[in-house]
Amino acid sequence: MKERYDVIVVGGGPAGSWAAKHAAEKGVSVLLLEKDREIGLPVRCGEGVSVADLSRVVDVQEPWIAMKVSGARIIAPDGTVVEAYPDEKGYVLHRKIFDADLAAMAAKAGAEIRTKAYVCGLLTENGRVRGVRVIHLGHEFRISASVVIGADGIESRVGRWAGLRTQVSPEDMVSCMQFTLTHDSIDSKTAEFRVGERVAPGGYLWIFPKGDRTANVGLGISGAHSLNKKPIFYLREFVEFMFPGASVLTVVAGGVPSVPPLQEMVLDGLMLAGDAAHQVNPLTGGGIVNAMIAGRMAGRVAAEAVLAGNVSRKRLSAYPNEWHRLEGKNHAICFKIRSVIHRFKDEEFNRVAQVLLKIPSSELTSFNIFKSLLFKHPKLLLELTKIYFEGKA
Repeated sequence: MKERYDVIVVGGGPAGSWAAKHAAEKGVSVLLLEKDREIGLPVRCGEGVSVADLSRVVDVQEPWIAMKVSGARIIAPDGTVVEAYPDEKGYVLHRKIFDADLAAMAAKAGAEIRTKAYVCGLLTENGRVRGVRVIHLGHEFRISASVVIGADGIESRVGRWAGLRTQVSPEDMVSCMQFTLTHDSIDSKTAEFRVGERVAPGGYLWIFPKGDRTANVGLGISGAHSLNKKPIFYLREFVEFMFPGASVLTVVAGGVPSVPPLQEMVLDGLMLAGDAAHQVNPLTGGGIVNAMIAGRMAGRVAAEAVLAGNVSRKRLSAYPNEWHRLEGKNHAICFKIRSVIHRFKDEEFNRVAQVLLKIPSSELTSFNIFKSLLFKHPKLLLELTKIYFEGKA
């Protein structure tokens, strides 16, 4: 590694790789640092993504796709089955291959990549971030940079070291657990979602088929509920009931912030992107596409600031301003909807499911499901209308 780069990116996930790629494409020198020995491992993700959303940010490659899914099956606590989203397509990804290929694209664009590179601190001067301290293969290096982009996930320390308020309260953290398992009964090309207090209180359970009798089966529950009963116990109970004798191939655990994005994402010489900036969809918990959108914005703005010779907080604020303008309203709406849904009791889920059953399955789009939710909670419409007009102001 050199002693200096224009941009250093901490974290080799989708946000980090995409930030490194788009910064390097502008002609600046970029170093991407990943703490694990291999980009793409460990996989901490349900691996489900919308075809339309992913296609917004990258040309999809066939090796990334474990399974192509159509529509979704939503199952209420009383067992009512709602077949929804008939025209919507999704992918269940091989995240290991996907993440590795994104990093390879960054390298082809000119970024330098180092794995087993543990960032242990920031270099600062007069209150401005000037680089990082990193332990690589047993040696500590001090590497300076004009801009440091923290894309080091929900456990991000880069923002905290710089003084940004990145902490998430326990009640706003969704606790997640997932098994990748095989079982003879798994034979579907439809994503399945289950809700209810017995299955996943304050969240939902998912089954994402991966082919060859294999699926990702996981759940997320609100932080308040996880204090009494850990996610792994809910998941074990469901798997033992639904897939008795299943072979568990992998186990994944983690947290997802169900909060609005950070108000402060940049400082002099510093930017945060992806989970580190709380840019996860607070309703679904999905973060892949949001992370890549944020990484693309952050990488481009960082490079342009370097080339302009101005990496001040004011100059770097072009990135969060763009994020809030293009993605902020949708994020705020999702947060408000989740704030209502995560308090639902089983009876409310069952009633909403009965309303949905009256809609022809060919018309069960996101819009009509949303209308059914508003019918159940009309006050939510007032809050969402306020968000809409604030976005117009």
